[in-house]
Amino acid sequence: MTDRRPTSKGAAPRSTARPARPATRPGQRGARPRQAAAAAAAAAAQRPRLTGRAAILILVLAVLTISYASSMRAYLQQRAQIEDLKGQIATTSASIADLEKEKRRWQDPAYLEQQARLRFNFVFPGETPYQVIDEDGRPLDSQETLSDPSTIVKTVPPAWWDDVWGSVELAGNPPAPKAPPATSLTVPPGTGQR
Repeated sequence: MTDRRPTSKGAAPRSTARPARPATRPGQRGARPRQAAAAAAAAAAQRPRLTGRAAILILVLAVLTISYASSMRAYLQQRAQIEDLKGQIATTSASIADLEKEKRRWQDPAYLEQQARLRFNFVFPGETPYQVIDEDGRPLDSQETLSDPSTIVKTVPPAWWDDVWGSVELAGNPPAPKAPPATSLTVPPGTGQR
C-alpha cells in the first residue's frame, strides 16, 4: 500500500507497508505458541516474587498493626486504671458512710454518756463507783479487743455425781491423820540457854 497524500516535489512516496512476517513451514504451526509460553515462563522466573507494590503494602500493614497494638495496650491500661479508681471510690464512699454513722451516734446523749463512763470512768453525783482489781492490786481494765476463741483454755467442771461419789468414797476410807505440828520452841544456838 502506498500513501496517496500529495508529496512535495522530489520526495519519494512513503510506504506504509507492514513488515513481512516470517514464513512458517507447514509443520511449524504450533511452534509460535510454545515459544511464547517459554518466554513468559522465563520472564516469570526472572521476575522477583516480592514486587515494589507488595513491599509497600506489607510495610503499611506492619505500621498499622504496630500503631493499633500500641493504642490497644494504652486502652487496656486505661481500663484497668479506671477499674482501680472505681474500687477506690467505692471504698471511700463506704468509709464516708461509716464516719457519718459514727457522727450521728456521737450526737446521741445516751451514747455520749456511755462513752464517758467507759473511757473516763465518769459517774453522776450520788452514784457509787467500783473499781475491780486483780490479785496484784492493779485495776482491771475492760478488754477493748476480743480474744481469739481458739486460744481460750476450756476447763470442763466435773459432773455433780462425781463429787457425790467422791464424798461417799472418802467417808468409807478416811485419810490417815497428819502428824501434828511441833509445838516446842527451839532455841537458836548461841543464846546461852540450855
